[in-house]
This record gives sequence, structure tokens and C-alpha cells, in this order.
Amino acid sequence: MSADTTVPKQGHRLVLVTGPSGAGRSTAINVLEDIGYEVIDNLPLSILPRLLEGPVLDRPLALGLDVRNRDFGVTRLITLIDGLRGDTEHPAEVLYLDCDADVLVRRYSETRRRHPLAPAESAAEGVMRERDLLVPIRSRADILIDTSRMTPHQLRAEIERWFAEGHDADMAISLQSFSYKRGVPHGVDMVMDVRFLANPYWEESLRGLNGQSEEVQEYVRKDPRYDAFFAKTLDLILMLLPAYRDEGKKHLAIAFGCTGGQHRSVTLVELFAKALADHGWPVSIRHREMERRQGDNKLGNSV
Repeated sequence: MSADTTVPKQGHRLVLVTGPSGAGRSTAINVLEDIGYEVIDNLPLSILPRLLEGPVLDRPLALGLDVRNRDFGVTRLITLIDGLRGDTEHPAEVLYLDCDADVLVRRYSETRRRHPLAPAESAAEGVMRERDLLVPIRSRADILIDTSRMTPHQLRAEIERWFAEGHDADMAISLQSFSYKRGVPHGVDMVMDVRFLANPYWEESLRGLNGQSEEVQEYVRKDPRYDAFFAKTLDLILMLLPAYRDEGKKHLAIAFGCTGGQHRSVTLVELFAKALADHGWPVSIRHREMERRQGDNKLGNSV
């Protein structure tokens, strides 16, 4: 691998690859290199401005960033990500490789490696320390891949699906649910506000459930405005997808928001994902607030 101080031309992908140690970042970097990316791993963040001022490169660039970087800092990385989002010359996206804490601990136990944030302590302490540290970075992910139940082969296929130039004629679609209380997700292309639909939260029997349950989905679908909204929105998305693909877009992120990010938005993501998959589009799902709650519960259980 050559650390040539070059950057992609306008319109070429600049991918920042990060995530907790042991989640598959190195595998992702290797796959990106195999499919034609210029890859620079563990680049000190202080050098990045000079890298971006260098001569252009005629292929996409991937940067591997994690806590092992010499001058890694969450605030510094957040500033970098937020700054690049508005840079038309170097449009960047964040690929975040995540993994359940217990799986990370098991991986460290199997390899007998020391965790970089706990060299003299248990791997479990390092894992929890790093996951907590990276929360604000994770929330800025454009593409989030959970490797907890993935083999290296499956991870390779997933990376290729998202990033391989010319790998597939079809564009990959990411559907995300979120709560407006926590703000609109970073890096999404389209946002749908579904707070006008009937809210299952006010039904006591449904309050503790989420939009992945049939009961909640049935409740939302009974709203008299649901059928027209779903049909017209699906028609709009299906009309736009080929146009975006023909313009060279490799993935499209669509977010559905409601008040709490648990019932209506989750329902719409689940149902739209099925509809788009039935039309032959590759779709991934992310439920931001449910992920937050699961992370908080795991952190609380470990204390």
C-alpha cells in the first residue's frame, strides 16, 4: 500500500472507515483496496489537511481511522467529519463497523490480543471504554454495518455491495428511522416526516413494543391517511431511484422520522424496505433510536 499524498477528484468517493477495535475495520480496508480504492490506514489526523491539498487521484480513496491513530481524538475526528460534509471537492462518507460488546470480547479472547485502550486490563474494560468513546462518531455514520453475526466472507460481500465501482448496476438503499427529538440523521438524502400518522404510543398495550411488531404495524396501517401516503411515496421513490442510479449514485439514504423513533418511523422503514426489496432493490435497515437504547442497556448491564 502506498501512502501517496493524493485525493480523489470531485465526485469520487472519500470513505472514512472507523469503528471499535475488532469489529472488522481492517477487513473492510483490505476489501476496499482489493476493489480499487487507494487506501491509507492509521493516517495521523493532523496530516489529513495536507493530504487534501495534494494532487487529485483518478480513483476513490479510503482512510482507516481508529483509536490507534497517533493523534486520534473524538473531537478532532468530529470536526473533520463535519467539515468534510460541506466540502464539494472532497465529499466524504463515514463507514462505521460496529459489533456487539460480548462478541468483541470473545474475539479478543480468541486471538489473545490486548485491547489498545486497556493494555494492562481486561479486554471487556477496553471494549466498553472504546464503545462509549465512539458514540458521537457512530451517530455520524452514513453507512453502519453490524458485523456481530457476519463471517469475513459475508463482510466482504457487504462491503462490495456498498462500495464496488461497477460491481452491480443497482444502487444500494439505506432506510433509517429516527426521532426528531434527537435531530435528523447526518448524511441522508431524503427525509420523510411521519408524525401525522396515528401514534401507537398512546395505546398502552403497544407502548412497550416497536414498529417491528405486527401489532404496531397493523395499528399504523389502519390510519386512513396511511394507504395514500405509502402508495404515493413508494411511487416517488421508485421513479427517482433509476434517475439517481443513472447519475452514478452508488447508494441512497432515506430517513423516516417520528416523535420517539420507536413506532411509526420504524414501521414505515420496515414496510418500505420490504416493498423496495420486492421491486429488486438492495436495501439495508437502520433504526437509530432502537440502536441507542440497546447500547445504553448493554452499557448499564456492564456497570
